[in-house]
Amino acid sequence: MPDLSAALPTTELEEAFLSVIDVEGKLTAALEDLGPIAGREVILLDAGRGHRERQLAEIAAKVTTVTFADPRDEPDARSCLAELPAGEADAVVVAWSELAMPGSAFLADAERLLRPGGRLLVVHDYGRDDVWNLWPEQRARQVDWSQRRGPFLGSGFRVRVIHCWWTFESAEQARSMLEAGFGEPGVQLADQMKRTRLEYQVAIYHRSAADASTEDEASLEVAGMAG
Repeated sequence: MPDLSAALPTTELEEAFLSVIDVEGKLTAALEDLGPIAGREVILLDAGRGHRERQLAEIAAKVTTVTFADPRDEPDARSCLAELPAGEADAVVVAWSELAMPGSAFLADAERLLRPGGRLLVVHDYGRDDVWNLWPEQRARQVDWSQRRGPFLGSGFRVRVIHCWWTFESAEQARSMLEAGFGEPGVQLADQMKRTRLEYQVAIYHRSAADASTEDEASLEVAGMAG
């Protein structure tokens, strides 16, 4: 699992963005609310460099991490999942993964790791915010996935939208980081900023293991809209 939704050119820049994105911890709080995951057996897929693992451990989740040699290689990733015991996890969390697509064999394998009633929590960007023009090639997919009859919500998932922020110390820091991370689109976004934070919306697509074969009416939940 990448620690961020955007690929950045250096580890140092990734760490810099991790220090400004969702400083309020709304994503972790939402995962706990939808799980719950505190005190539970949680499998974290495509675990990146460990930032999300540390966040989950801080709320007492019992985290097992799975790191893929190539996060885009579905056969390799599925072979890793096949080595894990089926039906024992309380929750499986996977975020910003290129493999965690609606209806994918990868997600079906991930769901088999859950005990009855266990929770599958899939994190992707929701879009429709201040930062989504930084990666325009993903916008159509993000919007399609979140539609009521879209591929996630049409297959038994529900979605909770988390209203987060990129919170910078100053306009100068925002411009420097956005330019280093995203080039000219970052500069353009920095020039449009009226304050030192940017709106960022994250979607958690979620369902229980028992919901996988049902076609429940999808619901949209919006969290953290204040602040």
